[in-house]
Amino acid sequence: MLSLLHIENIAVIESADIQFDQGFNTLTGETGAGKSIVVDAIGAVIGGRTSRDLIRTGAKSALVNALFTALPELPWFTENGLTPDEDGNLMIQREIQPDGRNVCRLNGRPITVAQLRTLGRQLLNIHGQHDGQQLLDESCHLDYLDSFGGTAPQLEEYRNAFHAFNAIRREMSALEMDEAEKARRIDSLTFQIGELERAELRPGEDEELTQRRELLRNAGKLIDAVERAHFALSGDESQEGAASLIEEAEDAMVTAGDMSPQAAALAAQLSELRANADDLAEQVRDLRGEFDFEPGELDEIESRLDVIYRLKKKYGSTVEEMLDYLERSRRELDDIQYSTDTLARLEKRRDKALKEAQKKAQLLSQARVQAGEALQNRIQTELAQLDMPKVRFQAEFQPKGGEFGLDETGMDEVQFLMSANVGEDLKPIQKIASGGELARIMLALKNVLAENDQVGTLVFDEVDTGVSGRAAQKVAEKLADVARSKQVLCVTHLPQLAAMADTHFSVEKGERKGRTFTQVETLDRQRRKEELARLTSGEHVTGASLESAGELLDAAERYKKKKR
Repeated sequence: MLSLLHIENIAVIESADIQFDQGFNTLTGETGAGKSIVVDAIGAVIGGRTSRDLIRTGAKSALVNALFTALPELPWFTENGLTPDEDGNLMIQREIQPDGRNVCRLNGRPITVAQLRTLGRQLLNIHGQHDGQQLLDESCHLDYLDSFGGTAPQLEEYRNAFHAFNAIRREMSALEMDEAEKARRIDSLTFQIGELERAELRPGEDEELTQRRELLRNAGKLIDAVERAHFALSGDESQEGAASLIEEAEDAMVTAGDMSPQAAALAAQLSELRANADDLAEQVRDLRGEFDFEPGELDEIESRLDVIYRLKKKYGSTVEEMLDYLERSRRELDDIQYSTDTLARLEKRRDKALKEAQKKAQLLSQARVQAGEALQNRIQTELAQLDMPKVRFQAEFQPKGGEFGLDETGMDEVQFLMSANVGEDLKPIQKIASGGELARIMLALKNVLAENDQVGTLVFDEVDTGVSGRAAQKVAEKLADVARSKQVLCVTHLPQLAAMADTHFSVEKGERKGRTFTQVETLDRQRRKEELARLTSGEHVTGASLESAGELLDAAERYKKKKR
């Protein structure tokens, strides 16, 4: 669960420390006080999108720290080679820089934003007002159903089969062309293949020729240098070289060595030096012999390199790439020339792959239908608890359109239908759901989906919009029920929800030294009564409204005690 949140220089919050507890936590305050900024900070520290605009005016950077405790075993730790500290806790830090850079750390160790985002999804879910709009988007309904039904293994098997089927279709499409286009392509490939074959290219040839050209261009200087080195070592008829002089020195020291041990030692060194000098002289002579340049060789190399250069401009930046292009062109030409036979073979493979994809799609669809029935029952149960007992909910299935009735998601089109009143037909949610109904349907859906994951903390950001009266009380009771197994953080304007909380925070905005600032404070019972009275009556808090707030708190305590 999220135990501690530290915020620095996020929008109007200069500095705040919020110590959340288990169970149901609520944040209330005037509109614009900064409640949603707290949610933004939580989103940032679990890898959500951020902007430099979040940084408080005049601050060098913004910082959010979050301490998570009582963690389950999460797959992310094994996948990333990181672990909680010795107490099983995680301290996550994210710093937002004015240039857009982000510095993320986990227990002091740097991690990427992508890593943080993946971890964040396993730690905490944020449900905001925009989730209701997602419920209106039919394209999201299939994702909701798959998430509830746990159909990921069947979906993965289907997608593998579908991708194999599509790969064969692409091969066939490349071969299916009219006769005029086929003739043009054959002419083009024949010319290109002939041009490359006549060139008789060899792998690495361009590099070899370039080195040889450099050698030939500097042949005069090179030969002169080698000949001078050979003369210095070997000499000629009129002058002794270094090797001969070392040999004379060696002979002299050998004679002296009969009379002096030191001279004998020097004679041995001279003997080794003379052997090395003789060996070097032979190597230099052999090197000179290798420089046997044919007249006109440089012109031939230049001409060959020019041919290779012109081919590179059309077929690849290296000889290897051009040879690869040649091989691919030969295969394509064969495929086109024998396209009728090739298409026949591919058609058989396509039909077999299609049957396999359809088989996997059918298995996936069956799993989805079962999940749809279970989801329908669970949602209707949840909605009954949210004071919508007459609502009917259904996941409607329709086959995909198109030539084969398949796409990346399978063979199903899924749409959520509902009937809000007795006697009314089931219709798409977006056509009949009011704001309050939509909020409760989304709450029911989120609660059902949360049952199947390990996420320990759920954050609700004003998801009670459009809900009031008895329905608000039912929403409050539902969130209290959810908070018995998961930590719940809720930003709300409803007194019924705030009264049901186990921990109540007030978010207040003020001014200090000409700057706006926000502070977050944990409320005791008396302060909670005052805040609930404000939520009920506005600025004019009366004794009656305070008494009513106390009764609301007492009723909430009785409900929670009954559920324990």
